[in-house]
Amino acid sequence: RVTDRGVQFFFIDNPELFDRPQLYEEGGADYPDNHIRFAVFCRAVLGVVRSLFRPDIIHCHDWQSALVAPYMRHEFRADPTFTGIPNLMTIHNLGYQGVFGREVVDEIGFGREMYQPARMEFWGRANFLKAGVVFADAVSTVSEGYAREIQTPEYGFGLDGLLRTKAGVIKGILNGVDYDDWNPETDRFTAAPYSEADLSGKQICKQDVLRTFGLADDDLSRPLIGIVSRFVSQKGFDLIEEISDWLMSQDIMLVAIGSGEPQYEASMRSLADRYPDKASVIVAYDNEIAHKVEAGADIFLMPSRYEPCGLNQIYSLRYGTVPVVRATGGLDDTIDESTGFKFDGYSGPALMNAITLALEGFRDRTGWEAIMKTGMKRDHSWGAAAAQYSSLYRRMAAE
Repeated sequence: RVTDRGVQFFFIDNPELFDRPQLYEEGGADYPDNHIRFAVFCRAVLGVVRSLFRPDIIHCHDWQSALVAPYMRHEFRADPTFTGIPNLMTIHNLGYQGVFGREVVDEIGFGREMYQPARMEFWGRANFLKAGVVFADAVSTVSEGYAREIQTPEYGFGLDGLLRTKAGVIKGILNGVDYDDWNPETDRFTAAPYSEADLSGKQICKQDVLRTFGLADDDLSRPLIGIVSRFVSQKGFDLIEEISDWLMSQDIMLVAIGSGEPQYEASMRSLADRYPDKASVIVAYDNEIAHKVEAGADIFLMPSRYEPCGLNQIYSLRYGTVPVVRATGGLDDTIDESTGFKFDGYSGPALMNAITLALEGFRDRTGWEAIMKTGMKRDHSWGAAAAQYSSLYRRMAAE
């Protein structure tokens, strides 16, 4: 138990299940006992609640904690501790649902009554997130746009029908960012501070990030495109691969850092190998270098196939690094024509058009600075999100 700023945190420890090199997988494969690991965690949460205090609400996140509500409504249904406690289920990314073979239902303590199409059963398998949504009193996601999208076949990953039945209790609340960590005026990782009032330090940061990536830093007039991302299909790397030769034919430079699916790690390495004077890629994640990219790039590229919220485009706004994004989920909610460039259709030509518009805009220095400064003024701190969660909690507790 830890108390921080008046809030008590309880940590559940089981070394056999959780003392491992990674959280969910190792060597590219999920741990084979993930269903046991997170079922035990969910039951332990309820054990802590029953032993120590009665909460006003239980707020669960993603499939790893989704079984809290099913256990509470079934195994613990006769326990007065849990009578009337509402459950909020937050979906951060519907692409990850915790789907296992049907045999796990017995292993985690549920019987035939749970393995039904109206509960946990999902195309002949057991779906933890589905069960959590079924038994939740309310559902939230991490942006208003994503709350709408997950109710459609395109973005619903097979749960859109269920989510449409919950439409009246689905709420989108945009994630906040920590401006103590992501602030160009105080960033300890960048070469120079700068602000909306004095942008001169951004050029020093641009020179620094070019050096960090081993690129020539003697011509800062060319726009520098930055990428900080997982290299996966969801993040639009199939589109980047498709347009890579066209992109490198433009008068730009590119730096990218991230890791992910082997196919896209290889394609990004190939891009850098083909254009060593214009592009450099680091296949890894390094927080310091990520900060340098946000501060030093002119344009931030984020062409996601779908994006529940997204944080890097919000960091980019604060750093005066103009985002080019696909109009989906949280990207669509946070970027508008006064702060960046968006495209709708998920295609290479649509992305090329958005980049072309951004490069044309970059040449208009007065207009570009106006876009930078407008973005830097946007406030996406946690205060607004906290107020919305507080309102939702109070409403649920009162019902």
